[in-house]
Amino acid sequence: MSTNAEILSQIIRNRRSVFPEDYIQKEIPIPIIEQILESANYAPTHKLTQPWRFTVIRKGAKAKLGEELGKIYQSIVPSNKFLQKKYDSFGQKTSQADCILAINIQFHEDKVPNWEEIAAVGCAVQNMALTAEALNVGAYWSSPPLIDHLGAFLGLAENEKCYGLFYMGYHNAEPRQANRTPMADKVKWLEG
Repeated sequence: MSTNAEILSQIIRNRRSVFPEDYIQKEIPIPIIEQILESANYAPTHKLTQPWRFTVIRKGAKAKLGEELGKIYQSIVPSNKFLQKKYDSFGQKTSQADCILAINIQFHEDKVPNWEEIAAVGCAVQNMALTAEALNVGAYWSSPPLIDHLGAFLGLAENEKCYGLFYMGYHNAEPRQANRTPMADKVKWLEG
């Protein structure tokens, strides 16, 4: 029998970004989406501000998101740098995913520095990514510069900001090895 630590370690080591092009057309049941979201709620959070906010984008709303991203891209990219392939990719990605979660942060500048809220949301997203992995749901955190312009589309408050899109879908992608250098190269020990 595996210990909790062994199971957790295996999930952590197996987690990979799975991109929309690898998703299959199979609906993720709402209870699975809710389970993934619920895991975010247990991330560490200084002063219990719980800054994570998510917008669940499914069904017809995915096409609207793709259109909005295309409009934003067209409006902010100079015509000499505009790429039709990039423009088309927004609608393609959003249609390939079964569900997209907009990752938003509600800042509490009167309580904690913004970097702590960003770190808390990063932990929340990691919880979601690990839960998705455990449930065999592919996931990918995308953070193109266009997200800075999604506030109105997502109905964000003045103290909220979008920090990315978490694409999800069932997939048939082959597992792949992690590309990591040894941890010993990244750690300094101070003792005594």
